[in-house]
Amino acid sequence: MKNHILIVEDDEAIREGVRILLEGEGYIVQEAEDGFQCLKKLSAETDLIILDIMMPGISGIKTCEEIRKISHVPVLFLTAKGQESDKLIGLMAGGDDYLVKPFSYAELLARVKALLRRYCIYSQPLNTGKKTEQWLEYGKLKLNTQYNEVYREGEEIHLREMEYRLLLLMMENPQKIFSVKNLYESLWEEPFLYSSGNTVMVHIRRLRTKIEEDPQKPEMIQTVWGKGYRFG
Repeated sequence: MKNHILIVEDDEAIREGVRILLEGEGYIVQEAEDGFQCLKKLSAETDLIILDIMMPGISGIKTCEEIRKISHVPVLFLTAKGQESDKLIGLMAGGDDYLVKPFSYAELLARVKALLRRYCIYSQPLNTGKKTEQWLEYGKLKLNTQYNEVYREGEEIHLREMEYRLLLLMMENPQKIFSVKNLYESLWEEPFLYSSGNTVMVHIRRLRTKIEEDPQKPEMIQTVWGKGYRFG
């Protein structure tokens, strides 16, 4: 089954180049010139969105925020900005990864394949016929490892793919201290770079806002200063 990718880029040359590259790899590609077209073309078949940040009309950041109201589809940001603050804003808006222009097609393709692989694995049903539900519990929090579901006080919490994987890893290893490098390489399956720490920090922050009673004073995902994070 071929994956569907939506490219959102106002630069026609970049858009066409990316489309030719992805179609050559067997992907089904749609194009959008701006955020408004993106939101119109987004469908249940969309498996990945490649989204430019700087666009006329509605920015990529705002477009991503609108996407997150209706879909968990992975978003790969393309940006001409290299400042760490801009990358963090993109991730906090709901982006899954970012690529700074100019980029190589080899690097783009590697990011696309990694995001699609993780998304497809996370989305596929885990039930193989025999119902063997498995739960991890901590206080008011319950995680179902079979159906990728998380509940707090009986109410389901909707987590993004990497948020769920992060929580699962930490709940399976309570009290273990994970360094930022360890978390990044375990979950993103890529070599740790200096900027990778910000990616982990943003996902920790987003996860805390969803599972903690007071994200400013977390009781579950705790910071161990100088070492990393631990659960419980």
